[in-house]
Parts: sequence; C-alpha cells; structure tokens
Amino acid sequence: MAANSSLSSPMDPLAREKDAKGIQLIEDMTRNADTVQKNFLSEILTRNSDTEYLKKFNLNGATDQETFKSKIPIITYDDIEPFVRRIADGDRSPILSALPISEFIFSSGTSSGEPKLIPSGREESNRRHLLFSLMTSIINLHVNGVDKGKGLHFWFTKADIKTKGGIPARSATTSLFKGDLFKTRPYPHNMCTSPNEAVYCLDTYQSTYAQLLCGLYEREHVMRVGAIFASGLLSVIKFLKLNWEQLTHDIRTGSLNPKITDPPLRECMTRIVRPDLELADLIARECANGDNWEGIITRIWPNTKLLEMIVTGTMAQYIPTLDHYSGGLPKVSMLYGASECFFGLNLDPMCDPSEVSYTIMPNMAYFEFSPLESEPDSPGQLVDLVDVEIGKEYEVVITNSSGFYRYRMGDVLKVTGFHHKSPKLQFVRRKNVLLNIDWEKTNEVDLQEAVGHAAELLREFGTSVVDYTSYADTSTIPGHYVIYWELQAPLKEELCEKVIEQCCIAMEESLNPIYRLLRVDGSIGPLEIRVVKSGTFEELMNYAISKGGSIGQYKVPRCVSFKPIVDILDSRVLATSFSTSLPKSTRE
Repeated sequence: MAANSSLSSPMDPLAREKDAKGIQLIEDMTRNADTVQKNFLSEILTRNSDTEYLKKFNLNGATDQETFKSKIPIITYDDIEPFVRRIADGDRSPILSALPISEFIFSSGTSSGEPKLIPSGREESNRRHLLFSLMTSIINLHVNGVDKGKGLHFWFTKADIKTKGGIPARSATTSLFKGDLFKTRPYPHNMCTSPNEAVYCLDTYQSTYAQLLCGLYEREHVMRVGAIFASGLLSVIKFLKLNWEQLTHDIRTGSLNPKITDPPLRECMTRIVRPDLELADLIARECANGDNWEGIITRIWPNTKLLEMIVTGTMAQYIPTLDHYSGGLPKVSMLYGASECFFGLNLDPMCDPSEVSYTIMPNMAYFEFSPLESEPDSPGQLVDLVDVEIGKEYEVVITNSSGFYRYRMGDVLKVTGFHHKSPKLQFVRRKNVLLNIDWEKTNEVDLQEAVGHAAELLREFGTSVVDYTSYADTSTIPGHYVIYWELQAPLKEELCEKVIEQCCIAMEESLNPIYRLLRVDGSIGPLEIRVVKSGTFEELMNYAISKGGSIGQYKVPRCVSFKPIVDILDSRVLATSFSTSLPKSTRE
C-alpha cells in the first residue's frame, strides 16, 4: 500500500484560523499574567462572597490579593473535607462555591484511605477543555504536516460512582471525555481514529480492541499515536501482541469479534469493519514474529511523526521501552494537570522528555508558591505566579473556581524559565508519596497500614515482619508494587508460598481505593511480596554507612529505587509470591 496515497489534502483555512486564535490566546495570557491572575481572584471572591466558607473569614467584600492572603488560611484536604462531604451528601446551599457542583473529580487518597473528592462545575470543566484543545494548536505549529493526518489516541473512561447526594464522582480524564465540549469538539480537534462509542465503552478489552481496529484501518492517515500516560500506550502494545490474530481475522473477513458486545460500540463498529486482505496480510506479517517488535509502531503506522502522552515524572521510566517500539520517535508531553485544576502546557513540544517544562496558563486558577526551603509542615511566605525565581523549587498552592481556596497541592515544581511573564515549571515530585505506578500515589502511612494488616496473617504461623521496604517495578507491563519482607522466623517451606500469597491479597485489599480501582482495570499489575534472608536490612544499613551515612541517623527507606540497593535486596530473596485475585473496587 502506498504510504502517502491519501494524505494530500491540506488543512482548511478555518482550522488554521482556529490554531492562530489558540496561539494568540496563549500569548495574551502569558504577556499579562499578573493582570489575569488578579482578575481571576477578584472574580472568584466576588462571585463566592456569600458562600459559607468565605463568610467565616470576614472579607467584607474585599477582592484584592493582600486582603485575601491576610485573612484566608492555607489548607490541606483534611481542613476542607467536612465541607466537601456535606456537598457530596446532598447539601445544595452555597457552601464553597456559588455555582452548582455538577461532579466530583477523584484525587489520591486522604489520611483515612478514602479518595479525595474534588468539587467541579461547568466553569472548571470548560477550563480543562480549553487547555486540552490548545494542545493541537501547539503541535500543529511545531510539527510540519501533522495537521494533514489523524491521531490514534487511546482514550478510556471509567464508570461513575454516585455520592450519597447523587452527584457523579469520576476521574479527571473521564470528566474530560464525558463533557459536552469533547463530544461536540470541532475540526481539527476531532481528527482522531477512535469513535466516541469506543471511548465511552467501560469494558477495557472492548474499548482497546475497537480503538486498535479503527487505528489499523486508518493506518495510512495516522500521524500521532498516544495515550494519557506512557504506561497506557505500552499496555496497548501488549494488547496488540496478544490479540493481533483476532484483529487480522476481522480485517480479512470483514466480520467483528463476538466479544464486542457493548450495544452502541457494536453498532458503531459494524459500520466500520470491512474486508481488506492486503491490510490483513501486512499486519500478520509485521506481528507474527513476537521476538522482533522493534519499531512496530512505525512499521504498522508508517506516517507517524510523534508519540503524544505524559512521559515526565514516574512515566520517564518507560522512555527506553517506547523508543524500542517506536524506533525513537519524538515523545511529546503536552499537558500538566491535576484533579484540582489544570496548570499549563509544554510550549516546546519537540524538546527532549528530560527537558520538558510546562508554561503555567494564568487563567486556569489563582496560583501561589511556597518555597521548598521553608518548614516542611508550615509553608513560608507564599510567592505570586510572576514572582517565582528561576532555579528554585516550590510547592504549589491553588485557588480554583469550584471553591478550593489556598489549597496545598503537594506537587513540588522547579522554575526553569519564563514565557513572557508566566513561569515555566518542571515537575519534580509529589510530597510524601512513596509508590506511584499510574495515579494512585501511595504514601508511607498507606503502605505501613497495608503491611500491618497483612502481617496479622503471620501470627498463627509463629512469625512476624521484622522490617520491610518497597519498590515500584515498572519493568513489567503494567507496573506493579514489590514489597520486601524480612521475617522474624522462617515459614515452613510447604506453607510459605500459599501464606505469602494470602498476604499479598490482604495488602491489596488494604491499599487505597484508587489503587484498587486501577488494579481491577488492569492499569497496575498484581502486588508481589519477596521474602528476604534474615539480616538483609542490617546489610542495607551497612551499605548506607559505607557510603558516608551516619549510624545514628540511619532510617530504613520505605521505598527504594537506587539500583545497588535493589540488587542487594534481590540477591537475598528466599521466596516470592503474587496476589492471585483482584481487590474489591467499591463503586458505590
């Protein structure tokens, strides 16, 4: 098949005009960042002046930054959770925001292990869609010819959970894709191979299969391949390895896999599926040799110019594998966002992933920054968006349009430069997070409680956990948690595997709901416990001391990633077991 036979039609003038407007909006926002920030805060305080939360602090109609900072405290989720809970339970009075709360966005877990519920309304949703739509304009500006093709984006939604008050709670990406602005997105933002019916199908197998099948039929038109996270795209590659024969059969015969049973999806796909012997032969030829999948993305989708997904933070670990499968295609990480608000865009999309910085869009929220050198439990003097300093690290504090005021996000960011008056920030890490494969963010308290709960099963066998540490293993697809245990007394050989397997299951049941949801959805692999020899943790301490550490200040690291440490642990493993069942995933 001729690779460029169907790629000659240029983007129409209307689409180019939309790109130009998007770029101009970015320029206007960043040139006037200080004014945009002041106006954003003033609008929020004016609109929400009669809310229960703000009335507590006697602003008396003031909307300026100075009064706001002097009277409104800096908070964490625990401070505002009682107000959020009342909204979730059905209280419709203006508690945090004067605007209706139409949904909650899931974030990582609270100190009690429950997921955070972040209130969101139509205005906040529109802001997310605005930033999402601007990504296309930026890519078109930097990548020649990419506007002439389509994007093979693997997008997924998850089932909503209804709160007691009947308000849907969902992930940020599910909110984005279920929004009216996504469903009715105009050209060129709708130039994707995946039909909406595939995105909205809640069954991961059916959704992935349908999106891959559509992408294969459109192989000559695809110029961008992506997912939300790098790990998501690698999961799709693994899915292709397992299902290419069925996909080839459908393309060869023009029939549809009987496992596609979701009614709207099946109806949609029956209109798309058609026999194409030449395409079926090509896919079979490329996929049949499972030992030679290097460059498989460009072999199947030959016009691909870039991979589009988040490859910063914990996702950077997947870059070598992405290079293997793509032949080293550019990896574009465009968007930095969170459940509480979206932050900004990468205005230099073709840069190396290690150099990605996100320019903050000052119309997304009111941003303040706490210098990282301040006391860890009490943020120091907060700095405005335009006053941060290049080279310094800060914890970001946000005020959004849905009723979170001076909220500590927990994200640590480094300032790398400015675009006009708006800072360019590099994500450094999450505060107080030990393990993170996808977006579950397990902290030390979560891990300790899960280990303690599982260790209860060891009592009847006359042993206990002497010490433990953990490791986020992303060499597997999907990644999974590895927990290293040193036991007080060895288990009998004939019991060890079964007992530790039960401990794995118990640990997973004890981890936060977001972890359990991602395990059930297949985004995280089964938890693994590796039992190590007696004295292993003493050896870890000796290693640290040999490298200059102080025996008086040494503490067992509850999470490890440094290869020599992992090598010490793995060299002393006596037994290994995995969780063999899925944890309960509460959707009520």
